[in-house]
Amino acid sequence: MPDYIIATASTADLPREYLDSHHIPFIRYGFTVNELPREDDCREESRAAIYAGMRRGDLLKTSMINEYSYYEFFRSLLEQEKDVIYLDMSEKMSVSFENARRAAETVRSEFPERKLYVMDTRCVSGGLGLLVKMMVERYEAGESFDELIAWGEEHKLKIAHRFTVDDLNYLKRGGRVSNASALVGSLLNIKPVLYVPDVGTLDVVKKARGRKAALKAIIDGVVHDLSRVDASGTEFLILHADCEADAAFVRDEIRKACPQVGEMNISSLGVVIGAHTGPGLLAVFYLCGGRQPE
Repeated sequence: MPDYIIATASTADLPREYLDSHHIPFIRYGFTVNELPREDDCREESRAAIYAGMRRGDLLKTSMINEYSYYEFFRSLLEQEKDVIYLDMSEKMSVSFENARRAAETVRSEFPERKLYVMDTRCVSGGLGLLVKMMVERYEAGESFDELIAWGEEHKLKIAHRFTVDDLNYLKRGGRVSNASALVGSLLNIKPVLYVPDVGTLDVVKKARGRKAALKAIIDGVVHDLSRVDASGTEFLILHADCEADAAFVRDEIRKACPQVGEMNISSLGVVIGAHTGPGLLAVFYLCGGRQPE
């Protein structure tokens, strides 16, 4: 196994069991539940409890990771006398990213003999998680530091992100939709279908009438993407915020339409992303030929 480290953030939304079993260090984002401070531990039981609380009315607020916390995290890794590849979520969606960049510059000056690469993955949530998983697989197969960075940079924009949410009020609080749009959307049962384009933002690409129509739009988008590539063995991550039945439905419909695909893993959405989208989010992530929302 190569003598360097792959690290990430809790917002990769991977299960804690995976991170621990593959020895992937991660920096934890913080949040509050009804003003009480918490840290994202990536555990399924924690996520389930948080979403149950949100359905009861708990109020979540997230906070960025400051520069000093990144500095301590990076320093602890480089002190192991190994080079580091750090994968963070898209700079366009993370106010913390610039703090990571600045902290990395400071740490590099203290460890001039070591390499620390901070990748703007242009991914978020399970898209970042899928990139981490694919890079870990190559790392464990013996790929070198520079080879792995080159592979990640080449493939990061081939990871598709398709989302829908159940409650527009959470997007309204985060500034994604206006008060008027949220009100009209709720009255008309409008469910936005969202997508992450190459620039790494989160865009509304379709407005579906009702939950089933939104799920169908996601499934149709996946099938269209896979029709343009050899989808044999394509791995999927399907994340949900307290809507596992919908996740299973989407999984089964995709497999029915594309039986050649590979593993389709379902797990809970991380609470930091979930705080901005609310219970009911359903997201699908997979490798495709290139990002196209339609």
